[in-house]
Amino acid sequence: MNWLLLQNSVLLVFGFMVVMFLIAQRLKDNSIVDIGWGIGFVLIAFSCFLQSEQTVAQVIALTLITIWGFRLAGYIYGRNVGNGEDYRYAQWRKDWGKYVVVRAFFQVFMLQGAIMLIVASPLYVIFSQSLELSWNVYLAIAVWAFGFYFEAMGDYQMKKFKANPKNKGIVMRQGVWKYTRHPNYFGDATQWWAVFIIAAATDYWYLAAIGPAVMHFFLVKVSGVALLEQKYKGNPKYVDYIASTNAFIPWFPKKVA
Repeated sequence: MNWLLLQNSVLLVFGFMVVMFLIAQRLKDNSIVDIGWGIGFVLIAFSCFLQSEQTVAQVIALTLITIWGFRLAGYIYGRNVGNGEDYRYAQWRKDWGKYVVVRAFFQVFMLQGAIMLIVASPLYVIFSQSLELSWNVYLAIAVWAFGFYFEAMGDYQMKKFKANPKNKGIVMRQGVWKYTRHPNYFGDATQWWAVFIIAAATDYWYLAAIGPAVMHFFLVKVSGVALLEQKYKGNPKYVDYIASTNAFIPWFPKKVA
């Protein structure tokens, strides 16, 4: 295990988050940190790749992370641009009052940077080893593609659905949303487990598993599924959606009496 990769990643992420923080202060919009989330992983991946043997398997890992990161950043940018600060960050700005700058630095930017470094654990393992093409790399590509489809298609379908004024007040239950209430979060987690599969054949597989496990936990229990379920729990139409459709793992909808 090349621990220098982690050391350099810490310095890189710290610098990146400081820059994002300064931009946020200029714009008075701390929610731009969400755009930096995907980009940060791409930077970590490229940094580690440049310090690796650059095998075909490592090129594949870099490619998967790059596509995932830039797509996510582009989607969030397109969703947020022109709409002001996201309501969660706006509420924190109000709650934190005169301490908003200091608390935003540590509780938004530095905290997210720390989580990023933990989630990136499979990258340190992958780029520390002399990995070659094998069955697990091909499996990883297939699993990643499955996850990418659910995340990208889920985001696209929801964006298109919300753009139609006729759908206001209606719960989205079409396309991939028919099979899971959170296809984008499921797809996100699946792609990170796919990256883990590339590292699974190494001696440090247990370290590589930490990142996807943390990502999975946050998506389901903290910032993803749990947050949205709480937001919509009082909506009778969403209650019916809950009764018929799995929260996370895609499956055929159940019949509701």
